Amino acid sequence: MTTSEVSDEDFQEILAQTRHFVRTAVVPREQEILADDRVPDDLREQAKKMGLFGYAIPQEWGGLGLNLAQDVELAMELGYTSLALRSMFGTNNGIAGQVLVGFGTDEQKSRWLEPMATGDVVASFALTEPGAGSNPSGLRTKAVRDGSEDDADWIINGQKRFITNAPTANLFVVFARTRPADDKGAGIAVFLVPADTDGVVVGAKDAKMGQEGAWTSDVSFDDVRVPASALIGGSEDIGYRAAMTSLARGRVHIAALAVGTAQRALDESVAYAATATQGGTPIGNFQLVQAMIADQQTGVLAGRALVRDTAKLWVSGEDRRIAPSAAKLFCTEMVGQVADLAVQIHGGSGYMREVPVERIYRDVRLLRLYEGTSEIQRLIIGGNLVKAAQRESK
Repeated sequence: MTTSEVSDEDFQEILAQTRHFVRTAVVPREQEILADDRVPDDLREQAKKMGLFGYAIPQEWGGLGLNLAQDVELAMELGYTSLALRSMFGTNNGIAGQVLVGFGTDEQKSRWLEPMATGDVVASFALTEPGAGSNPSGLRTKAVRDGSEDDADWIINGQKRFITNAPTANLFVVFARTRPADDKGAGIAVFLVPADTDGVVVGAKDAKMGQEGAWTSDVSFDDVRVPASALIGGSEDIGYRAAMTSLARGRVHIAALAVGTAQRALDESVAYAATATQGGTPIGNFQLVQAMIADQQTGVLAGRALVRDTAKLWVSGEDRRIAPSAAKLFCTEMVGQVADLAVQIHGGSGYMREVPVERIYRDVRLLRLYEGTSEIQRLIIGGNLVKAAQRESK
């Protein structure tokens, strides 16, 4: 079992502070975030001071050093409010930061992880393309070495799509193909590309169904030249493994986020049912409304237990493949059902803007799409179980 850098006692304090921040500072300003499509600067500064931009980055590099079992507890708190808050620092701690933590050279870590942990640098995970989403093997972005020497520059060309935090990013963690897949590997490398590098063009901010304040956009790379030192891990074949490992870890985090949002939808539903009346009777007294609340509560409890168990399996190294996909599949589908029931319980009010469950209903739809769709998770779970059985039968 991998021990955390943070004791249980200290972590409980971090968790309590985060919960207080979310419930008292962020929840009251959710409508402002939605209307302005941005997280207010003062909330961003508070998050930076609390260490939230680097909570999952090791203390050696300036972060809090939370392990995944602690990460999911924090994520369940962050999921209770507008998902734009978590999105601000999600890539630093998650899919982008973990590529550096797990695969970067000491020089790369010392250069980038500390400013990422403080929030002075926002890192973006540039993997998704118009023709390659949940399956990175379809990548078309190319990186070509400019010369035959090991210290030669790389030239990157390609386009990325739906890149979280791209409009505010200082650093892109860019996945590119250096050769066709062969017996040696997938031929996918990953590079550190500062946002101000010549040839990097960030497109207009995407207009999305939900998650206002969480910004995404296209990013294009037109003859972008980076030095050999930009190649993460100094190897051309790290990219695919880095992407798969980082995404699998991220799936557990997203599952926890879904549980937090489901808890909020449940709380809103119970509060509404207890006070709203129909014919002079609180609607919560009606058995069919109670049945919907019961289904919500059951989903939340099952999701929370699954997330905690999956995080423990990740930390111990017992399962870093099937369980993360199962947790993401179940929890993101579950929160969709819980949010739908929340709107139903609210009736016509639940369809109105400025009512929390209306925002939640739109926000959570994305959770079933990014970091691997529900369909991809089913393929990972089913495929790996069948392959394991086939190996045992030989």
